[in-house]
Amino acid sequence: MVTGASTGIGRHLAEGLAARGMAVAGLARGEERLRTAMDEVAAATGGRTLAVAADVTDRASVEEAVGVVRAELGPIALLVNNAGLIDEFEVPVWEADPDQWWDVVSSHVRGALLTVRTVVPWMVLRNSGRIVNIASGMSTRANPDYSAYSVAKTGLMRLTESLATALEGSDVRAFDVAPGVVDTPMTRSMHMWEGFTDWTPPERVVELIAAIAAGELDQWSGRFIRAGKDDLDVLCTLAPDDADRQLRLHTYGGDDPLG
Repeated sequence: MVTGASTGIGRHLAEGLAARGMAVAGLARGEERLRTAMDEVAAATGGRTLAVAADVTDRASVEEAVGVVRAELGPIALLVNNAGLIDEFEVPVWEADPDQWWDVVSSHVRGALLTVRTVVPWMVLRNSGRIVNIASGMSTRANPDYSAYSVAKTGLMRLTESLATALEGSDVRAFDVAPGVVDTPMTRSMHMWEGFTDWTPPERVVELIAAIAAGELDQWSGRFIRAGKDDLDVLCTLAPDDADRQLRLHTYGGDDPLG
């Protein structure tokens, strides 16, 4: 199940996963565009797809959508939380519209929370499942012009680690996957990427998430990996130590009382 599947990275993921033989349920708010996208994916891949219109920030909508997915396609083995908004204007936080700012945060954090609380209990019962939260470079460092997006993506990383910690001992795992800078309508709308050409191929995002779904990167549960920079073969052979690829406070030296 991929949220935000009608366009951008979500659309690439739906097609890439379907091409690998997965039955893919796509969620998005715009029903017509979503159905068109899922029909196109099915036609291009020969895979089975399902379009379910839903607002991931609405609890009843998410619960109804997950019920439809489970009824039509069976148990959800992979959840990809991709849906989310971006700051409407590139301005410092005190100039941002507070309602739009909060909508951005809610779309990522509340959206992921609601899908997790609806999908993960079934994964726990089956003792099988993988959750991927789509992270960002802004998860790990602030951007003054995209404060809401930065806050949202950082919160999503902490949610992933909390989830992974709570799932320890089970065969249900949670991951942060940063897609890099994929050429999508959203990135094209951001002034910071004007003139940018070194796009991350969406296939690199798909291959990481497909590997997660196959259980090849389980040792990275609760941690951050980045498409287009991380090499899949290397990740498969590495076992991270301590807080590698997790959000932590850097101390100021040996005398720091928080050290």
